Formats: sequence, C-alpha cells, structure tokens
Amino acid sequence: MKSKGTKAALTPSWLVWRSRLFSIRLDRRVPKVLFVLVLMILGVLIVSISYGNYFLPPIEVVRALLGQETTNPDASLLVMTLRLPRAIAALEVGMGLAVAGTILQGVTRNPLAAPEIIGVQAGAGLVVVAILVLLPALPLVLLPVAAFVGGLLTALLVYLLAWNRGSTPLRLVLVGIGVAAIAAALTTLLITFGEIREVSQALVWLTGSVYGCGWEQVAILFPWLMIFLPMTWGLARELNVLTLGDDVARGLGSQVEWQRGLLLLTSVALTGASVAIAGTLGFIGLMAPHLARQLVGASHAGLIPAAALIGGLIVVAADLVGRSVFAPIELPCGVVTAVLGAPYFLYLLLQHDDR
Repeated sequence: MKSKGTKAALTPSWLVWRSRLFSIRLDRRVPKVLFVLVLMILGVLIVSISYGNYFLPPIEVVRALLGQETTNPDASLLVMTLRLPRAIAALEVGMGLAVAGTILQGVTRNPLAAPEIIGVQAGAGLVVVAILVLLPALPLVLLPVAAFVGGLLTALLVYLLAWNRGSTPLRLVLVGIGVAAIAAALTTLLITFGEIREVSQALVWLTGSVYGCGWEQVAILFPWLMIFLPMTWGLARELNVLTLGDDVARGLGSQVEWQRGLLLLTSVALTGASVAIAGTLGFIGLMAPHLARQLVGASHAGLIPAAALIGGLIVVAADLVGRSVFAPIELPCGVVTAVLGAPYFLYLLLQHDDR
C-alpha cells in the first residue's frame, strides 16, 4: 500500500513503513499475532459478559452489543449497563499496566522490572487510599492524577536509594520491594484509623478489583490510554535504542536522559491511572511483556501493542475466573493474577543474577 509521502517495503522477516514524520519496522509475525489476540479478547469478553447470576447465551450478548432485538427483554440492560463497562474497564486496566511494565523493562534493561515490583504501584496505591480514607468527597476524576503523583515520587525514591555509582537490576528490584513494603505499611496505618465505610471501600480496592466499575470509570481511564499508549508506541524506536545501553545510545545520537525521563513519566502515568480505577493489581506489568516477547520478538514497535493486548486479555480472563470458580463467592481479579504472577516472578528471579 502506497500513498504520497509514504513508502511500504517488505523484507524476508520485517515489514517496514516509512513516512516523512516517522518510520515503523515490524517483525512479520506481529500483524498475525495481534489479529489472533484481538479475536481472543473478543471471545473472552463475550464469555465474561455472558456469565453472571443470570446467564445470558453468547448469541444474546452479541445481539445486544449490535443493538439488535433479543429474546430476553433484560439482555440490553444486563449487557450495556451492568456487565460491558466492567469488562471494558478490566481491558483498559490490563493494557495500561502491561505497557507500563514494558516501558520499565526496556528503560532499566531489567527483565524483572514492573510497576508493582519496583514500588511504583504501591506508592500510587498509598496516595489513593489516603484520599479514599481522608478525603472521600474528592471527585473520582482526580484519583488518576493523585495516583500519578504518588507513583512518580515513589519511582524517584527507588532510583535514588538504588544508586551507588550506578544501579544493577537486582538492586533496583530489592530496593523497590523494600519501598513497596513501607508503602504497604503506611497504607495499613491509614486504614486502621479510617471510618468503616471508607475503609471497606479501600480494602476492596486494595485487592485489585474491577467490581462496581461502570461507564464513569471507563470514561476516566480512556483519555489517559488514548494519550499515553500512542505516545509510547511513537517512542518505540527510541526505546529500542535505550535497551542497547547509554553509551551506545549516545553514540547513535539519542538524547538519553530526556527520552528516559519521558518514557518513565509515561509508565508512571499509565500505572497511576490504572491503579486509580482497579487498585493494586499485581504482576500484569511483569508477565505481559515477557509473554509478548515470546510471540513477536524484542522490537518495541511490535512488543508494545502485543503486550497491551495480552495484559488486557489477562485481566478480563482473571475477572471471569474470579467470578466463576468459587461462585457465588467472588474473588477479586487481583487474587487470580497474584496466583499466576508470583510463581512466574520467582522463576524469572532465579534466571537472572546481579549483573
């Protein structure tokens, strides 16, 4: 496909698209993988919307989504008002956390880096809990901004504490775990002195859950994703260069400090916005990039969208599993992701020593 000012080219293993503004170089596996992931997400979304105290056949769900007449008069209400926004919120949160983790792993050149591992998620969560307990009247739309500030301050603290004539991957992880533990302790302290109504809300939120998410939460998170996901993808080439090391990146003409700072701010913004909606949902930012890397390779032009889709798929599936396995008891999706992610983190930790 060609148009004025653009040029598309094929190589044996890469798809290259160039324009006057930017160029994209994708592994030829990427479009196929993304297509399959989109189909998987659609399938899991339909199943998730179908399942509940009142089961809806998948065909009824599809008809309601398409605005067609259904045999069940309550299908449209169940799908469009109650279940669809929760599923979309789960998808958005997973995409945000997955891309945040992809950025951190690329910028730090640390395969163990993730928002929850290096403490960013805990710092964002501390600020949100403080608002829920101490300032419950604060508008919901301000929570992502507050979480962004908390995550940013935590990221700066971890980086400063880990610095000792440089920082190693293991040191960043260990310092991040320590800072996250301190943030968790402060969060518990806040809950101890809170009122019962606000404390109950904070406890449900802390487990990592999209329970009760409606169109308001979807609308709050949507602008953050629409700004920072394309920004991250636009910086994919710079992120590829940074993974080669600072000296090599500078030798290639990269403005290392400016680009690293911009990418870290983007990661914190995605983490903060996602945490504000779904709480401290763990291990998405760790697992999704690694799974995507196995499917599409290490180039971030393909890795970023693949990780985003995998992260969204994991959270939607985790929410479905949490609602169905022990029904009518509902497990927060954060419990499900922790069961999957904790062993995976230990496996990765054993595979990488302090270099």
